[in-house]
Amino acid sequence: MAVTARLVRIEDVPVLADLLQTNREVLAPWDPVRSEDYFTVEGHRVVIDTALEQYERGAALPHVIVDDGRIILNTIVRCPFQSRSLGYWVGTADNGRGVASAAVREIVRVAFQELGLHRVEVGTLLHNVAPQRVLERNGSVRFGIAPNYLNIAGVWQDHTLHQLVAHPDDT
Repeated sequence: MAVTARLVRIEDVPVLADLLQTNREVLAPWDPVRSEDYFTVEGHRVVIDTALEQYERGAALPHVIVDDGRIILNTIVRCPFQSRSLGYWVGTADNGRGVASAAVREIVRVAFQELGLHRVEVGTLLHNVAPQRVLERNGSVRFGIAPNYLNIAGVWQDHTLHQLVAHPDDT
């Protein structure tokens, strides 16, 4: 499996909108409540335009992970303490194929080796065990629980917090 990461492009919008629409119900329990526009090509073009503007300002690194033409959207947001929050999801067609593990590994490589970051943090819902396993396979350490951390599916929900910290040979 050749999983690669690259900067998101405007040309990716139709594919991303289609993936979001196709996986909308699967993602709903793990995501904030989204407007209807978010799932359309036009609405998602605004999302990607905004992400690319943040990239130009050095505030984000919106990436897509590409594997056999399938895309997983990942975003790294720059913070002063050289730590980034990582968010990702996998379309149902890719569940169980190791794509999420490869994608996280690639984004962590980019974060540490290309961006020189110190830390990558990920929050997951307490009961969302699959991404926790993906994170652990990539060397993350669970360091806490954040009560009412994010508003997901219309409800403030607790999250486990995981982190990966760069080792001197990572940068």
